[in-house]
Amino acid sequence: MIFRRKQRTELEAKPPALHAEQPKQPEAGTKTTLSFHPDWQLSPEEMYVYRFYHEQLPPLQPNQISISGVKLVEYNDGFVAVAILRNTLPKPVRFERIRLLLLGEDGTAMARKEFDMSPFGELPPMTARPWRFLFAAEDKLVDQLPADGWKIAFELTPRHRLDLEESWGQALSAEQRQQLQALVDSAPPPAPGEVNFMGIEAKQLPSGELGVTLLIRNGSDKHIHFEQIPLEVRDHTGDIVARGLFPCHLEVKAYTSKPWTFLFPPELLHKAEPDWTSWKVTIPSSPAQSEKQETPSSDE
Repeated sequence: MIFRRKQRTELEAKPPALHAEQPKQPEAGTKTTLSFHPDWQLSPEEMYVYRFYHEQLPPLQPNQISISGVKLVEYNDGFVAVAILRNTLPKPVRFERIRLLLLGEDGTAMARKEFDMSPFGELPPMTARPWRFLFAAEDKLVDQLPADGWKIAFELTPRHRLDLEESWGQALSAEQRQQLQALVDSAPPPAPGEVNFMGIEAKQLPSGELGVTLLIRNGSDKHIHFEQIPLEVRDHTGDIVARGLFPCHLEVKAYTSKPWTFLFPPELLHKAEPDWTSWKVTIPSSPAQSEKQETPSSDE
């Protein structure tokens, strides 16, 4: 626990074949009005196709934002997912960035990508708007995409949570675990894809070492593995207090914060009497700036 360191195809401009069905029972819910982005230049046939798809969507409940996939179109080595976004809120909605998942019939993720939605503009209340989402080859999670039986969904960021190594879980009291959990819950989560360090405690030890306890915060959707971590500690005045490179084998799971303590030996300390009114820990801009101290790790 403690360290001593394909050619493009367009949307077909004809409606799907219609088949005789038993009349459906009326469904309770909220209907939306279809609108098109002002920059879209559509033929009457294309507009008819989109209206047809829109009419087939089930009604929503009030105060919902929904996305429904209607067609997949091959594009080079990737594909375009044609979808309709609907808003039944009483106010317009403006998206900034959204993460989308393409799911198979059994719920398996087949593609994932984050999209900048600034070109989409504002979606008025009680309206629906079609949009095309381009997925590149590297966004696919499977080799083959199905022709039907798929759906598209918003990928919501999971709640950021505390992740303790087993040794920490055994060593901490219930009160200490609650304090760490409260700290994780109260701190603004890292931005998507961001990894940062939050200082918890800096303490000068009788051995002359500086013990620095941090929260390593992972805001990405992937587990992160560290083999070494360069750290620099600065005090309230901005002076460098300590700097070192810590070899380690540490995993921080996606959307979690993990506490860890790093011990700087006396030879890596740069200031005898730091101002601990406030302090911060950063990764030096160049790993070469870090002074390497090969020290075995140990749990306490």
